[in-house]
Amino acid sequence: MISASNVTLRIGKKALFEEVNIKFTEGNCYGLIGANGAGKSTFLKILSGQIEPTNGDIIITDGQRLSFLQQDHFKYDQCLVLDTVIMGNARLYEIMKEKDALYAKEDFTEEDGIRASELEGEFANMDGWNAESDAAMLLNGLGIETELHYKQMSELRGGEKVKVLLAQALFGNPDILLLDEPTNHLDLDAIAWLEEFLINFENTVIVVSHDRYFLNKVCTHTADIDYGKIQLYAGNYDFWYESSQLLVKQMKEANKKKEEKIKELQDFIQRFSANASKSKQATSRKRALEKIELDEIKPSSRKYPYIDFRPNREIGNEVLTVEGISKTIEGVKVLDNVSFIVNRDDKIAFVGANEIAKTTLFKILAGEMEPDEGTYKWGVTTTTGYFPKDNTKDFDCNDTIVDWLTQFSEIKDATYVRGFLGRMLFAGDDGVKKVKVLSGGEKVRVMLSKMMITGANVLILDEPTNHLDMESITALNNGLIKFSGVALFASHDHQFIETTANRIMEIVNGQLIDKVTTYDEYLASDEMARKRQKAADIEPEDESGE
Repeated sequence: MISASNVTLRIGKKALFEEVNIKFTEGNCYGLIGANGAGKSTFLKILSGQIEPTNGDIIITDGQRLSFLQQDHFKYDQCLVLDTVIMGNARLYEIMKEKDALYAKEDFTEEDGIRASELEGEFANMDGWNAESDAAMLLNGLGIETELHYKQMSELRGGEKVKVLLAQALFGNPDILLLDEPTNHLDLDAIAWLEEFLINFENTVIVVSHDRYFLNKVCTHTADIDYGKIQLYAGNYDFWYESSQLLVKQMKEANKKKEEKIKELQDFIQRFSANASKSKQATSRKRALEKIELDEIKPSSRKYPYIDFRPNREIGNEVLTVEGISKTIEGVKVLDNVSFIVNRDDKIAFVGANEIAKTTLFKILAGEMEPDEGTYKWGVTTTTGYFPKDNTKDFDCNDTIVDWLTQFSEIKDATYVRGFLGRMLFAGDDGVKKVKVLSGGEKVRVMLSKMMITGANVLILDEPTNHLDMESITALNNGLIKFSGVALFASHDHQFIETTANRIMEIVNGQLIDKVTTYDEYLASDEMARKRQKAADIEPEDESGE
């Protein structure tokens, strides 16, 4: 068990945390969530002892070992891969090195023999004889082949190093495991292996992740950082989000009888409990949900964006025809004779690791780039809205947010325009901020305001979830599900793709793979497809804001 007692952390005059009291118990996996800048990564560092709190204490049960995911990918460059994993249990590694040094001595004394005997006893008690095989199993599970185990870390690629450091954190069955964005840079097979590992892990896990799909799979509890406090809830991210939204709705419906509210909440809890799978983790979650007292559920005080794409005109039967499009970028043919037809009910996710190919195709379809060969034709009823991956040139001006957005509105009225900004949580004086000084997250929210105000019936979205917190991603996800038009989008967010897309396209070596299916079905049907996918790479959290 690990707990925080009256923990306060001040950065300058600002209190990131104020008198936080929370207890994390064994057998549970806690998803630590919060808005951008709330301090999720910082709190993990406080728990691990990397940062000292201004006040308060971190208490760990006597004799328990804490392990955390290292973020410095170059720290172990001079070490062997297998040794790096075993270093996850520092004491065990010390014993191994001391033993090796003793047995290598030419003048082995009686004293040395006594010390070696003591070390051997401690080594056996720590299951040291299985250390190398256990480390190898972790590496193999994460996709690090055996021939790499005795190489130096400096010889590995970046993604391979990430997997080794993750294996290091998991090694030796730690009593407390802290994981900060563990799915970054992992292929989907490695993520699936990690999910299964954590589901069956019987000790304490605390994880920070922007991957809602991952959090929903592994977490029994949710710890929400909200205005400097941390509130603990039973259930995974979806349960926390939907229960919070339900309570907000009930609070607005002031006339609803108390009995009706209670019944609605009970039905909600039962629905989530019934959805649990047969895994240990899900069973534990089911029991926790069934024990919830209604007053334990509290609405979050955070505000949520409201994203609603409403087309100004209904789309016709002819949407888009692409014929034989090819394009070479810096000597590489990223699109090679790509052809497809888009139907009026399509929501197409472009997936896979080839980022340049996806972005190039979107730029061509948006009219920002010419193909080398081939043609495309939009239907006469279509109007397109384009969300670029790189919006730098869009905001390279001195306009205020309101002025910038007004140019895309048919109604040139500041109050009307501010309504769309309000949906995206720009309030009051925010409207007079210059667009060029906005943060990455703010620019994305302004671009989404633009997508709403233009009323397009076809949306082209290139990585729209980048720079957004989970609440904004969820709002965008829900908005796109409800959207009555056509969507062509790229994203690394598994849940976003699975819940939105009815058709999957992947560009491999310039060639198009096109399947009418869900994302999960696409991955299940093709092992190589799983290996080509990669989780979202989230930039480090800025504790001062977005």
